[in-house]
Amino acid sequence: MPQQQIDINQLNQAKANVTLTQTLLSQAIEKSSSDPTLAQEAIKQAAQEIAQAQSSVNQVYSAVQAQQAE
Repeated sequence: MPQQQIDINQLNQAKANVTLTQTLLSQAIEKSSSDPTLAQEAIKQAAQEIAQAQSSVNQVYSAVQAQQAE
């Protein structure tokens, strides 16, 4: 059975998305009282980053599963 290749670039992208999500959520928390509109936009962007991170992780996971099935 060949050794599994994990797409490190995809995982690094997911990690970057999560890091950006943390920053956006911190911004949302800080601005929640003083600027609800900015807080809402930060939350919206954070949700998009989470979705992108999940997509990257799912792609890597699917590839690993496919290799294991071979």
